[in-house]
Amino acid sequence: MFKYTVSLILSLFVALSSSQAFATAENYGLNLLEAASPSLERITEFHDMMLWIISATVLFVFALLVFVVLRYNKAANPKPESFSHNVLIEIIWTVVPIVILIVIAVPSFKLLYYTDRTAEPEMTLKVIGHQWYWEYEYPDQDGISFNSYMIPEEEIDASKGEQRLLSTDMKVVLPVDTNIQILVTSADVIHSFAMPALGLKTDAMPGRLNETWVRITKPGVYYGQCSELCGKDHAYMPIEIHAVSKEEFVNWVEKAKEEYSFKIPAQSMKIAYAQ
Repeated sequence: MFKYTVSLILSLFVALSSSQAFATAENYGLNLLEAASPSLERITEFHDMMLWIISATVLFVFALLVFVVLRYNKAANPKPESFSHNVLIEIIWTVVPIVILIVIAVPSFKLLYYTDRTAEPEMTLKVIGHQWYWEYEYPDQDGISFNSYMIPEEEIDASKGEQRLLSTDMKVVLPVDTNIQILVTSADVIHSFAMPALGLKTDAMPGRLNETWVRITKPGVYYGQCSELCGKDHAYMPIEIHAVSKEEFVNWVEKAKEEYSFKIPAQSMKIAYAQ
């Protein structure tokens, strides 16, 4: 038991003192993944603020309970008081929660507005959820389109950095330092396009086009999964995004046009977006 406790404490210390890989979670890891987008940076700041508020509230209520138990138990207070109201205390416990809610609400609404959409997107990625795989379209890159499936566990090649339940046969390639509009929809049931390291989570609804955006700040490999129960293979719908430099992205686009490209009529895109 002592050995287990010591190892757990050391693991927690390492998790706190070392930076997390921004692609995947770690054993005994604490806090959110390392932010790789401005959205997650703001989400993390809001999370940390909420943690302080919640911790202070819990400690205050706990201290108050301890005080009441010790001060007003039968032994310490054999003759109970007869009053039932205190105007000052009632005003305090009404006003203070209102102030706390305002302190929470203001940055919360700012964050929701910021993560909703970008005013000037530099490119668009369309994501279509299927049972049980993802389809991706690049309408600004001459209609590059492909389906992405999870690599079966028996085919995972660890030497290539592939990860169980997360790696896909076709990778989404996106440029860093680019405002990317992401349009999310579904071809069958409700799915959810979620990328924790990028601060993304948008439902894919059949017959509806939802919008979000991302600006990736660090090159690397990022993983996500469908976050809405969508049937028997819900657990096997990973998302793998490779963030590369703008120059590398241009080179990838030229190669991808030959393999995955199909033409999307401009009018069709306008109609789809209007819906």
